[in-house]
Amino acid sequence: MNDTGKPCAGGGSDSSPILVTGTAGFIGFHVAGALLRRGRRVVGVDNFNPYYAVALKEARSQILRNDAGFVEERGDIADLDFVASIAHRHKPCLICHLAAQAGVRYSLTNPFVYEASNVQGTLNLLEIARRLGIRRFVYASSSSVYGGNVRLPFSETDRVDSPISLYAATKRSNELMAHVYSHLFGIQTIGLRFFTVYGPWGRPDMAMWIFAESIMAGEPIPVFNSGRMRRDFTYIDDIVAGVEAAMFADGLERYEILNLGNSRPEDLMGLVALLEKALGRKAEVRPMPMQPGDVEATYADISRARTKLGFEPRTPLSEGVPKFVEWYLAHPDIAAKVRGTRN
Repeated sequence: MNDTGKPCAGGGSDSSPILVTGTAGFIGFHVAGALLRRGRRVVGVDNFNPYYAVALKEARSQILRNDAGFVEERGDIADLDFVASIAHRHKPCLICHLAAQAGVRYSLTNPFVYEASNVQGTLNLLEIARRLGIRRFVYASSSSVYGGNVRLPFSETDRVDSPISLYAATKRSNELMAHVYSHLFGIQTIGLRFFTVYGPWGRPDMAMWIFAESIMAGEPIPVFNSGRMRRDFTYIDDIVAGVEAAMFADGLERYEILNLGNSRPEDLMGLVALLEKALGRKAEVRPMPMQPGDVEATYADISRARTKLGFEPRTPLSEGVPKFVEWYLAHPDIAAKVRGTRN
């Protein structure tokens, strides 16, 4: 991976802070932590929304606040005045935008939350980058932009103009807005299409957590499309390495879109088997129909990220699942609070 000990790409000294949005969220928390461990200063932004248990977000944030190099700013990126105030006070040299309203299924019933956070929020951050002359803007896109694409593996050159969920549409709109700001104002924008990220401190609305919770409680786990699903599960440490490389790599184009995945689609029932082994319990499976907005398979072509970022995922699902389970079992208080919000 590229050395992260050098100054911010596109200008600014190595003492300049990096603005990271979504630091109370799963990926943002891990990225901020990695930067802090390398001696970087981080300004973290999050609105702690209650989409899933706020207690989990608070626990993540408390870990970051224990580091003197971390400054937390609580507020909504959809509020331009709030974003502008943060940027002018802290003068970051780079923006790493990982905040978003997550979840495909939730977007079916709560569309306006996605418009505000994912579209307006991203536009606000791009505009602030323009006003302050911030030269590199790294942001989270998603494998969901590939929609119902049946050509595997998914490549950045594939057409992505047929999203099948509003969440996917907002993520594609982020890529298009980034292109405009790169073209008109010279901001280097690096969009990262994440593929099913999992690991310790993960999201409780995703299969890894939901399945583990249900297995431990002796409850049936919902398996959509009767288990005929494949996902490119990508361990959080590999994603963090890719994000860091995107922040500091040399030789990138002004406008980049890169897949970050494990490039190894896994059967959903294989995930269930690994969880059963790690938890030491059998799962009761409840077959369910395919859900609106879902796709049968995801599979990342990462050849471009390998070339541009030196990206090389190192954690197979067989190693990542036990790591997640170890963390999950070591934090029963957090698991209980998350479970309490579902009831």
